[in-house]
Amino acid sequence: MPRWDPEAKERLRAAALELFAEHGYENATVTQITERAGLTRRTFSRYFADKRDVLFAGSEQLPAAMADAVRRADPALPPFPALLTAMIDVGELLAGMVSQAAQRRAIIASSPELQERERTKLAAVTEAVVEALQERGATESSAKLLAQAGIAIFQTAFERWAGQPEDTDFAARVQEAAAELTANLTP
Repeated sequence: MPRWDPEAKERLRAAALELFAEHGYENATVTQITERAGLTRRTFSRYFADKRDVLFAGSEQLPAAMADAVRRADPALPPFPALLTAMIDVGELLAGMVSQAAQRRAIIASSPELQERERTKLAAVTEAVVEALQERGATESSAKLLAQAGIAIFQTAFERWAGQPEDTDFAARVQEAAAELTANLTP
């Protein structure tokens, strides 16, 4: 057996998702995951801190990615359109995940522990976006409001996108969610 398997991380992720779906997140163990993947516990530890990390690995990059995308948006755009543009840009990076997104979402919905981790992740993204919007000239209060609304739009778009894996147009889901919010705010 080779010492380094370039597909090990994805094999572990696939095995974990299968086991979480079959037995529930709480009932699946790291040992079961490694056995299903045909790898060792040591290999698991190289890629993931724990079984929860299988679902959230890489998410620590999302706050910086979203904030950077807000900063890169056309300087002529007002803060909210810049945020929408940023969400679309970041969503394009997620396009490769669509096949696992619905399954991941269902697993997170089944566990209060995972839901809390998801909220913590989204709070970090919101904070990063607030900072980036302030750098674009938004007041602190406006930046907080826009960031929270923007993250709600992003979540809605992501859920709709994940629920329709054959439709890989994340940008359309963002625009649809933003339009829906706007339509519901109009008296």
